[in-house]
Amino acid sequence: MIDLYRNIRKFRIEHKMSQDTLAKLTGYTSRSSIAKIEKGEVDLPLSKIEAFADALNVEPSELMGDTWEDDVINSSRLDVAEHFDGDPFLIAKAMEAEKNDALSNQPELNKRDSKQIEEILQQTKDKLTSQEGLMFDGDPASPEAIESILNAMEIGMEMAKKKNKEKYTPKKYKKD
Repeated sequence: MIDLYRNIRKFRIEHKMSQDTLAKLTGYTSRSSIAKIEKGEVDLPLSKIEAFADALNVEPSELMGDTWEDDVINSSRLDVAEHFDGDPFLIAKAMEAEKNDALSNQPELNKRDSKQIEEILQQTKDKLTSQEGLMFDGDPASPEAIESILNAMEIGMEMAKKKNKEKYTPKKYKKD
């Protein structure tokens, strides 16, 4: 995975592109986000890897490098690797789709659950933004850092709600 971050920087420099420009092309809000990605401090989902590849005008597999390719092929099932002719990017997309299918069998959140999560997130956001001198990872908390925290909290709360619904809903009410 280290190759990915080095290659993002390498291709950005080859294309004489600033971090600000790359941030705009990939949907990030600041140069500091790109700097963190280039240092390997942020994990990128496949959708973002595709966005970087498009912005840098390279193939996703070029961006990810040889090390990543070996890791994906070795960690994936052999039949998946054979089906996609060993292309690591396609294998990773197939594995991600398989994971999403497994998650789709979980119970859905209703409007009440979503509203509760929204209320908690809004209260947390109000507290985080109203504090002076708030630090995140040793640096003053940027709006992007606060947004990342809130996004992680939202995902965690949704997962917890779904898990509790699965665990505590009587069998007679479960939809199969």
